[in-house]
Amino acid sequence: MNTALASAPLASLCLKKNEERRIRAGHLWVYSNEVDITATPLKSFEAGQQVQLLAHNGKNLGNAYVNPNSLICARLVSRDPHYVLDRSLLVHRLKVALSLRERLFDKPYYRLAYGETDQLPGLVIDRYNDICVVQITTAGMEVVKEQVLEAVDKVVHPTGIVLRADSSVRKLEGLDSYQEVIGNVPEQVTLEEHGLSFTVSLQQGQKTGWFFDQRMNRARLANYVSGKRVLDVFSYVGAWGLQAAAAGASEVLCVDASGPAIDSIQANAGINNLTDTVATLQGDALEVLARLRVNQEKFDVVVLDPPAFIKRKKDAKAGEQAYHRLNQLGMQVLSKDGILVTASCSHHLSESQFRKILLQSSRHLDRSLQILERGHQAPDHPVHPAIPETDYLKALFCRVLPA
Repeated sequence: MNTALASAPLASLCLKKNEERRIRAGHLWVYSNEVDITATPLKSFEAGQQVQLLAHNGKNLGNAYVNPNSLICARLVSRDPHYVLDRSLLVHRLKVALSLRERLFDKPYYRLAYGETDQLPGLVIDRYNDICVVQITTAGMEVVKEQVLEAVDKVVHPTGIVLRADSSVRKLEGLDSYQEVIGNVPEQVTLEEHGLSFTVSLQQGQKTGWFFDQRMNRARLANYVSGKRVLDVFSYVGAWGLQAAAAGASEVLCVDASGPAIDSIQANAGINNLTDTVATLQGDALEVLARLRVNQEKFDVVVLDPPAFIKRKKDAKAGEQAYHRLNQLGMQVLSKDGILVTASCSHHLSESQFRKILLQSSRHLDRSLQILERGHQAPDHPVHPAIPETDYLKALFCRVLPA
């Protein structure tokens, strides 16, 4: 590992007795109530400052960065106390991350860096060939922003970078929201997935422009749609719906509440010569589903890929009710022997609870449910086994039958 050594001793952040056990077990986060504030008052640190993390007995646990204003008050960046978060370490970590993606995918369209699981807490990078979208969500990464950009330039040599520092998570870190464009970034970029081309806006689009995490699940869809009528709800720019059309669906209806998203679906259908198969409908998902049910419309396959309904634990009850309502409506527009492809990206919702919601929805309609396949986030979104929050995406392929 050819990184620079820490040039000067770092200030110390000390944990209370026995509070190092979770860090030793593999976790990277320190919560404010785990810090020995008598020995090392949190208020003495600046947001984003790098520190050496010490157990109660003084043993070094590695180097971290601190935010005294956040519930997660420190994040470990290296277990080796010789290495700090700088350009050299960032380059090394990005090269390690890149080697995985190049092993997995034959074209440069993927999530290049996925925060903690790539040992880059607070940093997400999506790659669209020679354009990168960089998302910084913590004060520690914000402090080394210039080094991050330099590291991205050295490792993948992009012609342009979009810095999307506009995630709502930044508020928890006390950070401002902004966007910045570096180099040459067109309004629309083109990416490829499973033989299709899609144009997306990296500056105006959702999140970082595309949802690479569902890539493998969209590939599975091809097994279910040949000759079928397909409904794609929360379609965004048509990722699921166009894959269904390309796999031989007889008819695809894509639904989204956003006018620009509907325009993008139509444009992407044209690019892939699928205009004759793909139709669009703008409107609120629940309202559209209810209207389709009233009109007695039936589909052989229904895809439900909503945004996270549960963003915080306290939203769990309302979010579960939303998942129940959505999936019940989805089942109501399915044909008698239909396929429901339904997803949740809420990490606060376990797969077992999600399955329970689907079961309750089917029983409420006096339908029988079979789970055929269980999908997960794509491998460019690897899971950190010590951090449950990194394991968030659930996609279930279900057969819904008469009782």
